[in-house]
Amino acid sequence: MGLLTGAFAFFVELPRIYKWLLKPYYITSFLISVAFLVTRKCPGLCENLPSQREDGNACDFDWREVEILMFLSAIVMMKNRRAFTVEHHIGNVLLFSKVANVILFFRVDLRLGLLYLAICAVFVMTCTPPVYMGPEYITYFNDKTLDDELQQDGRITWIVEFYANWSPECQAFAPVFAELSLKYHATFLRFGKVDIGRFGEVAEKYHVQPSPLTKKLPSLIAFQGGSELMRRPHVDRKGRAVSWTFTEENIIQEFNLNELYQKSKKLDKGRGESDQEPEQPSKAGEDPVEPEPISEQLENSESKKDQ
Repeated sequence: MGLLTGAFAFFVELPRIYKWLLKPYYITSFLISVAFLVTRKCPGLCENLPSQREDGNACDFDWREVEILMFLSAIVMMKNRRAFTVEHHIGNVLLFSKVANVILFFRVDLRLGLLYLAICAVFVMTCTPPVYMGPEYITYFNDKTLDDELQQDGRITWIVEFYANWSPECQAFAPVFAELSLKYHATFLRFGKVDIGRFGEVAEKYHVQPSPLTKKLPSLIAFQGGSELMRRPHVDRKGRAVSWTFTEENIIQEFNLNELYQKSKKLDKGRGESDQEPEQPSKAGEDPVEPEPISEQLENSESKKDQ
Protein backbone atom coordinates (compact mmCIF):
# COMPACT_ATOMS: atom_id res chain seq x y z
CA MET A 1 0.00 0.00 0.00
CA GLY A 2 2.83 2.38 0.86
CA LEU A 3 4.48 1.65 -2.49
CA LEU A 4 1.24 2.46 -4.34
CA THR A 5 0.85 5.71 -2.39
CA GLY A 6 4.42 6.74 -3.21
CA ALA A 7 3.94 5.91 -6.89
CA PHE A 8 0.69 7.88 -7.02
CA ALA A 9 2.35 10.89 -5.36
CA PHE A 10 5.21 10.68 -7.86
CA PHE A 11 2.88 10.77 -10.87
CA VAL A 12 0.86 13.64 -9.36
CA GLU A 13 4.04 15.67 -8.88
CA LEU A 14 5.51 14.61 -12.23
CA PRO A 15 4.86 17.91 -14.10
CA ARG A 16 6.54 19.92 -11.34
CA ILE A 17 9.43 17.43 -11.12
CA TYR A 18 9.90 17.58 -14.90
CA LYS A 19 10.13 21.38 -14.78
CA TRP A 20 12.48 21.17 -11.79
CA LEU A 21 14.86 18.67 -13.45
CA LEU A 22 15.20 20.79 -16.60
CA LYS A 23 17.23 23.39 -14.71
CA PRO A 24 20.92 23.44 -15.75
CA TYR A 25 22.14 22.63 -12.23
CA TYR A 26 20.21 19.36 -12.04
CA ILE A 27 20.96 18.37 -15.62
CA THR A 28 24.69 18.72 -14.92
CA SER A 29 24.35 16.92 -11.59
CA PHE A 30 22.53 14.02 -13.26
CA LEU A 31 25.19 13.66 -15.96
CA ILE A 32 27.96 13.57 -13.35
CA SER A 33 26.01 11.01 -11.29
CA VAL A 34 25.76 8.53 -14.17
CA ALA A 35 29.35 9.00 -15.37
CA PHE A 36 30.56 5.53 -14.33
CA LEU A 37 27.47 3.83 -15.74
CA VAL A 38 28.05 5.51 -19.11
CA THR A 39 31.78 4.71 -19.04
CA ARG A 40 31.20 1.05 -18.18
CA LYS A 41 28.43 0.52 -20.75
CA CYS A 42 29.52 2.75 -23.63
CA PRO A 43 31.15 0.83 -26.54
CA GLY A 44 34.58 2.15 -27.33
CA LEU A 45 35.22 3.14 -23.71
CA CYS A 46 34.37 0.04 -21.74
CA GLU A 47 36.84 -2.14 -23.64
CA ASN A 48 39.71 -0.13 -22.16
CA LEU A 49 38.58 -0.64 -18.54
CA PRO A 50 39.85 -3.51 -16.36
CA SER A 51 37.28 -6.02 -15.13
CA GLN A 52 37.23 -8.87 -12.60
CA ARG A 53 34.53 -10.81 -14.40
CA GLU A 54 35.35 -14.42 -15.18
CA ASP A 55 34.16 -14.08 -18.76
CA GLY A 56 36.38 -11.02 -19.26
CA ASN A 57 33.48 -8.85 -20.41
CA ALA A 58 34.67 -5.33 -19.59
CA CYS A 59 31.36 -3.78 -20.64
CA ASP A 60 29.39 -5.22 -17.72
CA PHE A 61 29.56 -4.78 -13.95
CA ASP A 62 31.65 -7.23 -11.97
CA TRP A 63 30.52 -8.62 -8.62
CA ARG A 64 32.32 -5.96 -6.56
CA GLU A 65 30.72 -3.12 -8.48
CA VAL A 66 27.30 -4.70 -7.98
CA GLU A 67 27.97 -4.85 -4.24
CA ILE A 68 28.89 -1.15 -4.17
CA LEU A 69 25.73 -0.23 -6.07
CA MET A 70 23.58 -2.32 -3.72
CA PHE A 71 25.20 -0.66 -0.72
CA LEU A 72 24.46 2.72 -2.30
CA SER A 73 20.79 1.77 -2.69
CA ALA A 74 20.57 0.82 0.98
CA ILE A 75 22.09 4.13 2.09
CA VAL A 76 19.73 6.13 -0.13
CA MET A 77 16.71 4.29 1.26
CA MET A 78 17.82 4.99 4.84
CA LYS A 79 18.57 8.64 4.08
CA ASN A 80 15.28 9.20 2.29
CA ARG A 81 13.28 8.23 5.35
CA ARG A 82 13.80 11.81 6.55
CA ALA A 83 13.17 13.36 3.13
CA PHE A 84 9.99 15.45 3.03
CA THR A 85 9.70 16.43 -0.65
CA VAL A 86 10.19 14.66 -3.96
CA GLU A 87 13.02 17.09 -4.76
CA HIS A 88 14.71 16.07 -1.51
CA HIS A 89 14.48 12.38 -2.49
CA ILE A 90 16.01 13.01 -5.91
CA GLY A 91 18.71 15.23 -4.40
CA ASN A 92 19.77 12.41 -2.06
CA VAL A 93 19.94 9.97 -4.96
CA LEU A 94 22.17 12.32 -6.98
CA LEU A 95 24.42 13.06 -3.99
CA PHE A 96 25.13 9.46 -3.03
CA SER A 97 25.44 8.45 -6.66
CA LYS A 98 28.42 10.80 -6.91
CA VAL A 99 29.94 9.21 -3.81
CA ALA A 100 29.57 5.76 -5.37
CA ASN A 101 31.07 7.03 -8.62
CA VAL A 102 34.17 8.24 -6.79
CA ILE A 103 34.67 4.80 -5.21
CA LEU A 104 34.06 2.96 -8.49
CA PHE A 105 36.39 5.15 -10.54
CA PHE A 106 39.19 4.91 -7.96
CA ARG A 107 38.78 1.15 -7.94
CA VAL A 108 39.11 0.93 -11.72
CA ASP A 109 41.95 3.42 -12.18
CA LEU A 110 43.58 5.95 -9.88
CA ARG A 111 43.79 8.51 -12.67
CA LEU A 112 40.09 8.20 -13.47
CA GLY A 113 39.25 8.57 -9.79
CA LEU A 114 41.29 11.76 -9.47
CA LEU A 115 39.78 13.15 -12.68
CA TYR A 116 36.22 12.45 -11.50
CA LEU A 117 36.97 13.92 -8.07
CA ALA A 118 38.28 17.10 -9.72
CA ILE A 119 35.13 17.35 -11.84
CA CYS A 120 32.97 17.05 -8.72
CA ALA A 121 35.02 19.71 -6.93
CA VAL A 122 34.63 22.13 -9.84
CA PHE A 123 30.89 21.43 -9.94
CA VAL A 124 30.47 22.15 -6.23
CA MET A 125 32.49 25.38 -6.37
CA THR A 126 30.95 26.81 -9.54
CA CYS A 127 27.35 25.58 -9.44
CA THR A 128 24.85 26.35 -6.72
CA PRO A 129 21.42 24.73 -6.44
CA PRO A 130 18.46 26.93 -7.42
CA VAL A 131 16.95 28.89 -4.55
CA TYR A 132 13.19 28.88 -4.09
CA MET A 133 11.82 32.11 -5.61
CA GLY A 134 8.09 31.44 -5.39
CA PRO A 135 5.42 33.37 -3.48
CA GLU A 136 5.70 33.53 0.30
CA TYR A 137 4.60 35.61 3.30
CA ILE A 138 7.82 35.47 5.32
CA THR A 139 9.81 38.08 7.23
CA TYR A 140 13.60 37.71 6.97
CA PHE A 141 15.47 38.59 10.17
CA ASN A 142 19.06 39.40 10.96
CA ASP A 143 20.94 39.42 14.26
CA LYS A 144 19.65 42.93 15.11
CA THR A 145 15.99 42.71 14.15
CA LEU A 146 15.05 39.24 15.42
CA ASP A 147 14.75 39.94 19.16
CA ASP A 148 13.04 43.32 18.69
CA GLU A 149 10.39 41.87 16.41
CA LEU A 150 9.70 38.85 18.61
CA GLN A 151 9.16 41.04 21.69
CA GLN A 152 7.20 43.83 19.98
CA ASP A 153 3.71 42.44 20.59
CA GLY A 154 2.99 39.66 23.08
CA ARG A 155 -0.16 38.64 21.22
CA ILE A 156 1.72 37.64 18.06
CA THR A 157 2.89 34.06 17.62
CA TRP A 158 5.97 33.76 15.43
CA ILE A 159 7.02 30.56 13.62
CA VAL A 160 10.69 31.11 12.82
CA GLU A 161 12.88 28.87 10.68
CA PHE A 162 16.58 28.76 11.47
CA TYR A 163 18.30 27.74 8.24
CA ALA A 164 21.54 27.78 6.26
CA ASN A 165 21.77 28.26 2.50
CA TRP A 166 24.32 25.47 2.07
CA SER A 167 22.07 22.84 3.70
CA PRO A 168 20.22 20.57 1.22
CA GLU A 169 17.54 19.93 3.86
CA CYS A 170 16.89 23.66 4.23
CA GLN A 171 16.75 24.11 0.46
CA ALA A 172 14.21 21.30 0.16
CA PHE A 173 12.14 22.71 3.03
CA ALA A 174 11.91 26.24 1.56
CA PRO A 175 8.81 25.62 -0.64
CA VAL A 176 7.04 23.78 2.21
CA PHE A 177 7.56 26.67 4.63
CA ALA A 178 6.53 29.19 1.96
CA GLU A 179 3.29 27.28 1.34
CA LEU A 180 2.51 27.27 5.07
CA SER A 181 3.11 31.01 5.29
CA LEU A 182 0.64 31.65 2.46
CA LYS A 183 -2.03 29.47 4.08
CA TYR A 184 -1.73 30.52 7.72
CA HIS A 185 -0.34 34.06 7.82
CA ALA A 186 -2.55 36.33 9.91
CA THR A 187 -2.27 39.48 12.00
CA PHE A 188 -1.29 37.56 15.13
CA LEU A 189 0.33 34.52 13.44
CA ARG A 190 3.42 35.28 11.41
CA PHE A 191 6.30 33.43 9.79
CA GLY A 192 9.98 34.38 9.75
CA LYS A 193 13.40 33.07 8.75
CA VAL A 194 16.95 33.77 9.89
CA ASP A 195 20.13 32.56 8.19
CA ILE A 196 22.34 31.20 10.97
CA GLY A 197 25.05 30.56 8.42
CA ARG A 198 25.51 34.34 8.27
CA PHE A 199 24.53 35.26 11.82
CA GLY A 200 26.41 32.92 14.12
CA GLU A 201 25.41 34.90 17.24
CA VAL A 202 21.77 34.00 16.63
CA ALA A 203 22.65 30.30 16.29
CA GLU A 204 24.56 30.37 19.56
CA LYS A 205 21.84 32.24 21.45
CA TYR A 206 19.04 29.91 20.39
CA HIS A 207 21.16 26.73 20.57
CA VAL A 208 20.90 25.80 16.89
CA GLN A 209 24.26 24.45 15.77
CA PRO A 210 24.94 25.10 12.05
CA SER A 211 26.54 21.73 11.43
CA PRO A 212 25.26 18.83 9.28
CA LEU A 213 26.37 16.36 11.95
CA THR A 214 23.95 17.72 14.58
CA LYS A 215 20.85 17.24 12.39
CA LYS A 216 19.40 20.52 13.69
CA LEU A 217 18.91 22.12 10.28
CA PRO A 218 16.37 23.29 9.61
CA SER A 219 14.95 24.13 13.05
CA LEU A 220 11.47 25.54 13.61
CA ILE A 221 10.81 27.47 16.81
CA ALA A 222 7.50 28.99 17.91
CA PHE A 223 7.75 32.25 19.89
CA GLN A 224 5.23 34.40 21.71
CA GLY A 225 6.21 37.57 23.51
CA GLY A 226 9.86 36.75 22.92
CA SER A 227 9.59 33.43 24.78
CA GLU A 228 10.07 30.05 23.13
CA LEU A 229 6.95 27.87 23.11
CA MET A 230 8.29 24.79 21.31
CA ARG A 231 10.75 23.68 18.67
CA ARG A 232 11.25 20.93 16.14
CA PRO A 233 13.36 18.92 16.06
CA HIS A 234 13.47 18.94 19.85
CA VAL A 235 16.66 18.16 21.73
CA ASP A 236 17.05 15.32 24.23
CA ARG A 237 18.87 15.47 27.55
CA LYS A 238 22.19 14.73 25.88
CA GLY A 239 21.80 17.70 23.54
CA ARG A 240 21.11 15.58 20.48
CA ALA A 241 18.36 16.42 18.03
CA VAL A 242 15.58 13.85 17.85
CA SER A 243 14.83 12.86 14.26
CA TRP A 244 11.72 14.53 12.87
CA THR A 245 10.24 14.81 9.37
CA PHE A 246 9.45 18.32 8.15
CA THR A 247 6.28 17.56 6.20
CA GLU A 248 3.46 20.07 5.95
CA GLU A 249 1.09 17.76 7.84
CA ASN A 250 3.53 17.26 10.72
CA ILE A 251 4.12 20.99 11.13
CA ILE A 252 0.39 21.80 11.10
CA GLN A 253 -0.27 19.15 13.73
CA GLU A 254 2.72 19.74 16.02
CA PHE A 255 2.48 23.55 16.04
CA ASN A 256 -1.36 23.63 16.16
CA LEU A 257 -1.46 26.00 13.19
CA ASN A 258 -5.20 25.61 12.64
CA GLU A 259 -5.93 26.57 16.24
CA LEU A 260 -3.46 29.46 16.19
CA TYR A 261 -4.93 30.73 12.93
CA GLN A 262 -8.50 30.75 14.29
CA LYS A 263 -7.31 32.42 17.50
CA SER A 264 -5.58 35.12 15.46
CA LYS A 265 -8.75 35.73 13.46
CA LYS A 266 -10.77 36.18 16.66
CA LEU A 267 -8.22 38.61 18.10
CA ASP A 268 -8.16 40.56 14.85
CA LYS A 269 -11.96 40.72 14.75
CA GLY A 270 -12.14 41.88 18.37
CA ARG A 271 -9.55 44.56 17.74
CA GLY A 272 -11.49 45.80 14.70
CA GLU A 273 -14.72 46.09 16.66
CA SER A 274 -13.05 47.99 19.51
CA ASP A 275 -11.50 50.46 17.06
CA GLN A 276 -14.91 51.37 15.61
CA GLU A 277 -16.67 54.23 17.46
CA PRO A 278 -20.48 54.20 17.43
CA GLU A 279 -22.02 57.11 15.51
CA GLN A 280 -25.41 58.66 16.29
CA PRO A 281 -27.68 58.66 13.25
CA SER A 282 -28.90 62.12 12.15
CA LYS A 283 -32.24 62.90 10.56
CA ALA A 284 -32.40 63.85 6.91
CA GLY A 285 -32.12 67.60 6.33
CA GLU A 286 -30.63 68.35 9.74
CA ASP A 287 -27.15 69.72 10.17
CA PRO A 288 -24.86 67.72 12.36
CA VAL A 289 -24.82 68.94 15.95
CA GLU A 290 -21.44 70.24 17.02
CA PRO A 291 -20.31 69.26 20.49
CA GLU A 292 -20.19 72.01 23.11
CA PRO A 293 -16.78 73.27 24.14
CA ILE A 294 -15.45 71.82 27.36
CA SER A 295 -15.59 75.27 29.07
CA GLU A 296 -19.33 75.67 28.31
CA GLN A 297 -20.01 72.14 29.54
CA LEU A 298 -18.35 72.99 32.86
CA GLU A 299 -20.38 76.26 33.18
CA ASN A 300 -23.65 74.44 32.47
CA SER A 301 -22.88 71.78 35.04
CA GLU A 302 -22.10 74.45 37.67
CA SER A 303 -25.31 76.39 36.96
CA LYS A 304 -27.33 73.24 37.36
CA LYS A 305 -25.78 72.66 40.74
CA ASP A 306 -26.65 76.27 41.85
CA GLN A 307 -30.28 75.74 40.81
